[in-house]
Amino acid sequence: MAVEIKYVVVREGQEKMSFASKKDADAYDKMLDLAEVLSDWLTQSPIALEEGQNDVLAMWMAENKDVLSTVLKSGKLPELETATAADETPEVVTEEEASDDKVAEHPRKRTKAA
Repeated sequence: MAVEIKYVVVREGQEKMSFASKKDADAYDKMLDLAEVLSDWLTQSPIALEEGQNDVLAMWMAENKDVLSTVLKSGKLPELETATAADETPEVVTEEEASDDKVAEHPRKRTKAA
């Protein structure tokens, strides 16, 4: 018989999520606290959102608090690592090429030296 320790985040009597580590459970609980504060703040805004949109937007903002913080501090979107990979256009393999016994080559990703 195995014994498992499970950390459960409970809000208003409902189990929201369970975690294997206390650190992850505490981080999720803090994110829910932030989402609740953001939701209350959004209800005070002059923009009328439909029911439930406040909570969804607040949760999204809480999940992306690091990006939001960067945007508020610098006034710019942070550069994403995947943005450079998206700029390169990958080769398109046609059905004829795919049916051949050849393996399609992928474009090499370029990295910048620090």
